[in-house]
Amino acid sequence: MGRPPRIGSAYQETVLFTYYSGLRGCLPHLHPKSLYMSEYDTLSIDIRDGVATVTLNRPDQMNSFTVQMADDLEAFFTAANDNDEIAAIVVTGGGKAFCAGMDLSVSGNVFGLDESLRPTLEDLEQRLTDPDIQRGVRDTGGRVTLAIYNCDKPVIAAINGAAVGIGATMTLAMDFRMASEKARIGFVFGRLGIVPEACSSWFLPRIVGLQQALEWCYTADILDAQTAMSGGLLRSVESHEALLPAAQAFARKLVEGRSAVAVALTRQMLYRNSAQPHPLAAHQIDSLAMFYTSQGDGKEGVQAFLDKRAPDFPGKASSDMPPFYAQWRR
Repeated sequence: MGRPPRIGSAYQETVLFTYYSGLRGCLPHLHPKSLYMSEYDTLSIDIRDGVATVTLNRPDQMNSFTVQMADDLEAFFTAANDNDEIAAIVVTGGGKAFCAGMDLSVSGNVFGLDESLRPTLEDLEQRLTDPDIQRGVRDTGGRVTLAIYNCDKPVIAAINGAAVGIGATMTLAMDFRMASEKARIGFVFGRLGIVPEACSSWFLPRIVGLQQALEWCYTADILDAQTAMSGGLLRSVESHEALLPAAQAFARKLVEGRSAVAVALTRQMLYRNSAQPHPLAAHQIDSLAMFYTSQGDGKEGVQAFLDKRAPDFPGKASSDMPPFYAQWRR
């Protein structure tokens, strides 16, 4: 199959996407460059001025989450790492909702799990990418948030309406959450007799604190935007019409005039090092990252400062990350 047409920052191209099954990490024999930005079934993608706007595109179903949407999101965030036309990502919902949770209308196990299996902790530790575990046991929302966590680009959620269940938890792996005044957010798992998913038991307490996270999960309340903002979940609440332009402008502010390599390293260092038990682990990675960036884009940054001009960083996140990076991020 030939490479799709190049999507450049000088113009806009909106396409619908279908899933590529060979995800990096799951099928390691595939070269990363085989994961092209092609077609997905449940997303629409708009790339402009370095910002990819990802729209959950099932508006007639309030963008309810399906296994296909999980596959599409996982594939997109994996492929985005190798697309240097994307500097930052904004995720929003088509129509009135952001994502109204799992699509409960599907037949069988609505979460797409194989009820004939009896998985153990050892299965998840030792066979994580085994096809039976990958497709029949692993939480679909968790596959998405892990792909977002591993992304090298800043990610912003523009929550334009209802975001409940996985609609709320998928945003926790994103760097920032901005919401419309019409947004409603709920960690409603207790109402269904299930548990928080999508790695939210790792992300949510880190964002809002353990006490607030427990309250929202125990009560399963639907939160208005101001309540979510007061609880520390949101960066800002915007008027409904201003939300997406504000999120896109903020995304550009994060990356314009910045080194793509340094941005990627900074994102991963803050997430990973802050979870380490001792600052020595952060020092080790800081030292390696400083060593290599000082010889790469850092030279251009210093020279631009001395010349009193804007820097023109040549480094690419797809190909110029330091040699330790892939092993450390694994």
